[in-house]
Amino acid sequence: LVVIDRFFPSSKLCGACGTVAAKLPLNVRQWTCECGAVHDRDVNAARNILAAGLAASACGDGVRPQRESSRT
Repeated sequence: LVVIDRFFPSSKLCGACGTVAAKLPLNVRQWTCECGAVHDRDVNAARNILAAGLAASACGDGVRPQRESSRT
């Protein structure tokens, strides 16, 4: 079982370019990244969690937010 950091920004992380949206209220269910990718919040979160879990299991390390890539 791979445990992802509880502060991993799964629903705010653009699955296309990796940008983390700075502000995304919980009532916003769909959002568009600066790169133009349109995300359903829940689907995007599920894809990001899957990718992070696969990366963590392959690398054997924890997954943390990419704080330096936050632009929005």
